[in-house]
Amino acid sequence: MEQNKSLGLLSLARKGGNIVLGEEQAGAAARASRARLMLLASDAGGHTVRRAKSFVAGTAQPLLTLPYTRDELGDALGTTSCAIAAITDVQLALAFVKTLGEPEKYADLLQELDERVKRVEKRRAEEKAHRRNVRHGKS
Repeated sequence: MEQNKSLGLLSLARKGGNIVLGEEQAGAAARASRARLMLLASDAGGHTVRRAKSFVAGTAQPLLTLPYTRDELGDALGTTSCAIAAITDVQLALAFVKTLGEPEKYADLLQELDERVKRVEKRRAEEKAHRRNVRHGKS
């Protein structure tokens, strides 16, 4: 059940444009600091694993090896197979990690993503207040 839920969330991310697939696009997202969570299939090749690690090296972007194979990941994302992907929305990344289950295994990652979500929500609230102040004057 949990597997269906997490893979379904990835499918929704694909439909919403919040995930990029493949080595080139995921690498570009990581270099542009848009990747909030880099995903790697459990049976990804050695070269792909090294590339994924080099994409996130020296950055705050986490790399997560999934319990899914390339084919399972590809089926969920609507492609033949997918070894590497990057989620570009931090709230979606947090929701995805929560659906994986095993909270003790992903405790550090969950805490880090939760802090990032709080920062994003705070920033959005500040932007909304600023737009209101510009429109109506500061009260």
